[in-house]
Amino acid sequence: MTISRGEFLRILPGATAGVPQPAGADEWCGADVACGWSVRIEPLPDLALGALHLPRHRVRLRVDGCEPGARERFLARWELHFRRGGG
Repeated sequence: MTISRGEFLRILPGATAGVPQPAGADEWCGADVACGWSVRIEPLPDLALGALHLPRHRVRLRVDGCEPGARERFLARWELHFRRGGG
């Protein structure tokens, strides 16, 4: 993702519909009655476009133990919150 760590953490609670629990320095987890999830971010070198430098992170998302349809709903909410638009 082309996103700063701070921006990622600001969006994370909405994307997961809850308060993520720290599970390490750059890892968070959570669960509800329908699903469990964990996410880990890893810094990557900035994306340089001339004088513009954009922070990037590798994001590893795991969704487990879901009731039918819960995984798809979780991923749809995740995508909606982290969606970026151009202009």
